[in-house]
Amino acid sequence: RVKRHWDTGQVDRVWVTGITYLRTRAGWVYLCAIKDACSRKVIATAMSTTMTTDLVEEALRRARIIRPNAPRKVIIHSDRGTQFTSEQMYEYCRELHLDQSMGRTGVCWDNAMIESQWSVLKAEFYDRYEWDTPQQAIQGVEEWIYDFYNTKRLNSAIGYQTPVEFEAQHAAALTRAA
Repeated sequence: RVKRHWDTGQVDRVWVTGITYLRTRAGWVYLCAIKDACSRKVIATAMSTTMTTDLVEEALRRARIIRPNAPRKVIIHSDRGTQFTSEQMYEYCRELHLDQSMGRTGVCWDNAMIESQWSVLKAEFYDRYEWDTPQQAIQGVEEWIYDFYNTKRLNSAIGYQTPVEFEAQHAAALTRAA
């Protein structure tokens, strides 16, 4: 549906999602994020020691709670991992009024926006530390995303603003235009 044109110029029209693996001394932890393609803001995350469709459902549920006024049929774009192609995911997207979009099989560029997010997270934060437990990793990653990435880190794709600043300016522009 998006054909690598994620940013429609409007917030809450296209969300991208994916799962990444994070190593700790006590085992793996999996992070699923929901990111707005226009503002580049990570809207919601879910983390777990198991990588199931329930993990994705939790992230989507949080995103809908955080963005209750997002329009029906927001496009949610992902890769073709089993968590995203499952019947459970299809039914949950219908329940939340999300319009599923997926990249082509084996074409990493089709989900480049969320893959880029993982690269930034790991290069700028995660890989600089050693993590003893999944709980330490979960706490650290959530603090970095919500207290730094969304609010302090400048993003060149949105005019060297933070995602929070971009969304505030976007909302103000829509209010002036109305």
